[in-house]
Amino acid sequence: MLNEWIILFRLLLAAILSGAVGFEREFHGRSAGFRTHILLCIGSTLIMLTSMHMFDLYYGKVAVDPGRIAAGVITGIGFLGAGAIMHFKSSIRGLTTAASLWVVAGIGLAVGSGLYFGAIVTTVITIVALMIFARLEHAMIRKDWYKTLVIETKEGIDQLKSIRGILEEWHAEITDFEVDRARDGVDMLLKIGLKLKSPKHADQLIENIGSLKGVASVRWDLE
Repeated sequence: MLNEWIILFRLLLAAILSGAVGFEREFHGRSAGFRTHILLCIGSTLIMLTSMHMFDLYYGKVAVDPGRIAAGVITGIGFLGAGAIMHFKSSIRGLTTAASLWVVAGIGLAVGSGLYFGAIVTTVITIVALMIFARLEHAMIRKDWYKTLVIETKEGIDQLKSIRGILEEWHAEITDFEVDRARDGVDMLLKIGLKLKSPKHADQLIENIGSLKGVASVRWDLE
């Protein structure tokens, strides 16, 4: 039987585990970040707890399947995942974040049902996959290298020409281009999707662009 302390413990554990995953997504500026992951996970936990409570409540009276309501979470998470996926011309972004949302939903169900070990191990593996495996993927690519360059720079056509000139110098093909306003409300925030033959000179490319007059910051977008 569930009691108040068990319910409190499971909800708090779900918030901690999902918060660890959400922090990594928030750190890299994803739309579904810290709060989204926590809310999704504790919601899944509550649904699982509700399913188990209904099973205890009606045990021996009517046939109740405690997994039926929880199964709806796995289906419903597809809508949130779809909202995290964005299509930019020739590329698709947000698949990793959508997958992490789906995983924390499973973590929430596991915590809600009392499967603590499975929930903790899954959380650890998920964080390792997001933080470490991404770098391994980049190191293993041998052909075309697709990456997004994020540049904060002063507004002006000359700035764009200078940046484009460096990209052409390094034979970087532009696949996507997005312009937004930086946090200070003055500078431009450029997100440029690039296709490179190799990541070998990626650091040099960033260094060259960063040395341009008016460029405040430049980095690779980690997805």
